[in-house]
Amino acid sequence: MNGRELVSSSSRHPRSPAIDANHFVLTFENNRLASELFGQFDQHLKLLEERLNIDARARGNSVSITGELLATNQARRALDFLYERLQKGGSVETSDVEGAIRMAVAADDQLTLPTLERKAKLSMAQISTRKKTVQARTPTQDAYMRALERSELVFGVGPAGTGKTYLAVAHAAQLLERGIVDRIVLTRPAVEAGERLGFLPGDMKEKVDPYLRPLYDALYDMIPGDKVERAITAGVIEIAPLAFMRGRTLANAAIILDEAQNTTSMQMKMFLTRLGENGRMIITGDPSQVDLPRGVTSGLVEALQVLKGVEGVSVVRFKDTDVVRHPLVGRIVQAYDAKYKVQDESEQSEH
Repeated sequence: MNGRELVSSSSRHPRSPAIDANHFVLTFENNRLASELFGQFDQHLKLLEERLNIDARARGNSVSITGELLATNQARRALDFLYERLQKGGSVETSDVEGAIRMAVAADDQLTLPTLERKAKLSMAQISTRKKTVQARTPTQDAYMRALERSELVFGVGPAGTGKTYLAVAHAAQLLERGIVDRIVLTRPAVEAGERLGFLPGDMKEKVDPYLRPLYDALYDMIPGDKVERAITAGVIEIAPLAFMRGRTLANAAIILDEAQNTTSMQMKMFLTRLGENGRMIITGDPSQVDLPRGVTSGLVEALQVLKGVEGVSVVRFKDTDVVRHPLVGRIVQAYDAKYKVQDESEQSEH
């Protein structure tokens, strides 16, 4: 029997909904997978307890779950989802448990009609290449990945650490591997930290590479290193500064513009009009992190206003709650946002 499985169907659900609705035992058939699911020293179960305010106690390949009805069902759905992932040969890390909990909670938040028990399985969007499969870890990532599948032009906007650039590159790698596009073009404006390319030492490649490092990192994650090198040499993967896009039409290509908040209005318009036949365009950036000279309008901020409601354009907005790097990064982003919000309000009150 290769089911996911719980020894008896009755053990999956509350034994007596009227009296004991918030206590049940889940039993998983495969002892080794159950051990991986629970984590070393049951750390994954401890995370469930902490996040959902439940009690989860492992005994062998079973786990006894006690708590409020809603939270216990969220825990069940998260564990079911993660166990199925292990059955398919995947692994479960702490970040995967965090992601499954977020998705289980979000699924309930989106349900408007109260029901006694949510039996629906978790369904998370994923991006796959031969080398790696990436699954959504937050509801916004899920929406973003689905938008990438659906739309020719997608904006992913929000703070650092939300996975918007990484997922864009992963999606482009998937499109290339499946033959949906013939090449990938990665670009970003080079104005960060007040530097201009002309003042940096070295040739063009040396100058541009530091700015494009995050894009390279994601590529090497999704495609074997030797293939990336060959594809760059053959021009199948092109990594270039934004200025090099002028005058070109990019057909049959997945084009990613990263750090788009640092484009000017003219640069953004120039970039958007490069889209050719069977092209896919993904634009990522954080409107709160503009490094342009004072008084220069961000092309990203303007484009989000101008293209609102245009058919074929999807905009997905990430928040600090979507930061998936480390819980502390999320709290740091929140603290800075709060500080600048107070500053903005005080400046407005002065005028």
